[in-house]
Amino acid sequence: MTSFAEKLDRLVRRHAELRDRLAGPDGGAEFAKLSKELSDLSPIVESVDALRGAEQEREDLKALLDDPEMKEMAEADLRSLEERIPALEHKIKIMLLPKDEADERNAILEVRAGTGGEEAALFAETLFRMYQRYAALHNWKFELLDVSETGLGGFKEASASITGRNVFERMKFESGVHRVQRVPETEASGRIHTSAATVAVLPEAEEVDIHIDEKDLRIDVFRSSGPGGQSVNTTDSAVRLTHLPTGLVVIQQDEKSQHKNKARALKVLRARLYERERQMKDAARAASRKSQVGSGDRSERIRTYNFPQGRVTDHRINVTLYKIDKVVNGEALDELIEALLSEDQAARLAEVE
Repeated sequence: MTSFAEKLDRLVRRHAELRDRLAGPDGGAEFAKLSKELSDLSPIVESVDALRGAEQEREDLKALLDDPEMKEMAEADLRSLEERIPALEHKIKIMLLPKDEADERNAILEVRAGTGGEEAALFAETLFRMYQRYAALHNWKFELLDVSETGLGGFKEASASITGRNVFERMKFESGVHRVQRVPETEASGRIHTSAATVAVLPEAEEVDIHIDEKDLRIDVFRSSGPGGQSVNTTDSAVRLTHLPTGLVVIQQDEKSQHKNKARALKVLRARLYERERQMKDAARAASRKSQVGSGDRSERIRTYNFPQGRVTDHRINVTLYKIDKVVNGEALDELIEALLSEDQAARLAEVE
């Protein structure tokens, strides 16, 4: 079995080899690929250099322990190094973990009201706005794809495309059932109601990732309608796509153009098919994992928002924040997301150690 030190040596050699190759004549078709590999390796090699420097410094300090005049200073510096070296090793191990190839992708967000009637629809709208504000805080582009409203301002379902840096990496653990406990505005007696909404975050797929054959699609067009069935369009611009091999159905009716609605529906369908493929590939690996932060299963209850107590609890990592307003405003959502990312890293690290 390759030791950790040998693995690091191999990475340093590969980094030097790539640097030499790219310093020569243009690498042609391989140039972009090699440049990306060098770019990915550079921060790891920097950390390896820092680790090797610290290890060498430790050896030099040990040699000073026999010198009565230098011993006290050497012991103090050694204590500091003995803390820094494991931290550097841990950092490198995290950097070496296999990356989810979808992490750098944009995402399709889908929020649907679950059990709880009108209150569930109002909660779905709250969640959707939370993610919209969170996207704005990260300077991501949040493009509305489709919204089905209720008469009281809630959302039966809503979807959006989120574009930016590492969107899927930060959003992927939001998939699942979100539960709310609060007194509905419509409740005269002031009783606390529990309702739920389902969130799905799908990595956006390109045509090169997922090819959809036209013969596998049934395309229906119809007149789009607003809340309560009122017509908002006088032409058949709404589009329903049915993917016959899988039975997946996507409806888009927000645009006035049938062509635009079809393009958006294809974008969502492609993302769902890509995610389906990812889930199938990950199933065996996930089954063998001792610990999982979240499977992304839409039936899994992941978080509770308790408004009377002002708290948000993430059940996967047993973290509770008593700042529900800041979470719902998108401001404190990163505290939960960072904790989820750290837990996922720790779980994956445990598998390879």
